[in-house]
Amino acid sequence: MRERMSDTEALMWNLEKDPFLSSTFANVTILDQAPELDRFRAKMTVAVESVPRLRQRVVPAFGRLAPPEWRTDPDFDLDHHIRRIALPGEGTVRDLLDLAAVFVNDPFDRTRPLWEFVFVEGLAGGRTAMLQKLHHTITDGEGGVRMSVAFLDFARHPAGDEPSPPSDPTTAAPHSPGHNGVLATAADSVAHDLRRLVGIGRRSVNDVAAIVRSPGTLPGLGADAIATAQSLGRLLMVNDRAHSPLWTQRSLKRRIEVLRLPLEEARRTAKALGGTVNDLFVSGAAAGAGAYHREMGLPVDELRISMPVSIRTDKAAGGNAFSPARVLVPVQMDDPAEFLAAVRERLSATKGERALTVAGAAAGLVNLLPTSLSVRFARQQVQTVDFATSNVRGAPFDLFIAGAKIEANYPIGPVAGTAFNLTTLSSGGYLDMGMNIDSVAVAEPVLLRRCVEDAYAALMAVG
Repeated sequence: MRERMSDTEALMWNLEKDPFLSSTFANVTILDQAPELDRFRAKMTVAVESVPRLRQRVVPAFGRLAPPEWRTDPDFDLDHHIRRIALPGEGTVRDLLDLAAVFVNDPFDRTRPLWEFVFVEGLAGGRTAMLQKLHHTITDGEGGVRMSVAFLDFARHPAGDEPSPPSDPTTAAPHSPGHNGVLATAADSVAHDLRRLVGIGRRSVNDVAAIVRSPGTLPGLGADAIATAQSLGRLLMVNDRAHSPLWTQRSLKRRIEVLRLPLEEARRTAKALGGTVNDLFVSGAAAGAGAYHREMGLPVDELRISMPVSIRTDKAAGGNAFSPARVLVPVQMDDPAEFLAAVRERLSATKGERALTVAGAAAGLVNLLPTSLSVRFARQQVQTVDFATSNVRGAPFDLFIAGAKIEANYPIGPVAGTAFNLTTLSSGGYLDMGMNIDSVAVAEPVLLRRCVEDAYAALMAVG
């Protein structure tokens, strides 16, 4: 695994100096009983050895000449990252979600590894919850699901479930050679920048050589370059503001709402309407947002959403492999089939943008700006977005954590300067959805959740 962040990860790290642009994401996992914490801790002892990011902290490069790097935390303490608390009395799901809103919004200690798991006891019915929080520089949603295999089981008491940790994770691993001291860091940063420039130079020489060998390819290369530049402009340089006349303010105040759909029913409905489960997911979110505006007396025709498009080609646990995208979607649903078809068309056009594969290079350019300018640029861009969506594919069957069955697993995506984020995760036969809401931007968050639920009900009635 590489030691430096990618340009996209470095941009997320740098932008988080503005708390409105935090990229932290989380899960609210509800368990049918209290897990065996010693057993869970033993699994995580193994996990932090097999997934280096879990025991590494971020070290900035000298003068920002290169992306920050990951280094083993010499003071790593597993107990700092795995904790246990209790709700007072018979805690409700609402109590849990209010606690989760505070937990997710609390910034990480940037001198430690960027993850925290908290077990919350005291839920009504003898249940327990697990709040999981990771910084987006560690991984994206798909990578996070793969990373979770380290502590998930397929049965309550699987055979041979006694992991033997290779070493104590609180014992610091030695730093890699050449990483000690300011001078070494500066030299490594400069070397990284030179390697990147040399790489660009080599690609340029290769392109020139190709043209010399085959002059007829020049017009095609020019057309490709123009098409890619135009595509990049459509993705990154949106000039008009967000379209909602209601969601005009932004704050750090959060409220979490949750909802769920039966997965097989959602699949049947999506197929009946001529789309995918993701098309159904985005259509319900868009229609619900439109219904909210009508309920509030300010109807709107379109809203702009942001969504990550996966460009992952490996099966790694961890790391980021996505490109951010924005798309205007209709929000007035009269005929469900026609509405889903219209949303699907917009999503397909965006996913087909050729610039998705080069967005990381654009992030590298933004990273060269002073932090104040990169934050200002990012703020301008998120002001074009009404709300965020994300669809993460999980396991459609039952899973267990240290002897406790997962009853629900609600993903909580970063709001990142929008009015709300709706993320869905397939879990145990359901599409579990977490809605992370800026409760100043959205004055009636409970109404918003009800409008989205009603929109899904109207879509599912067709299937």
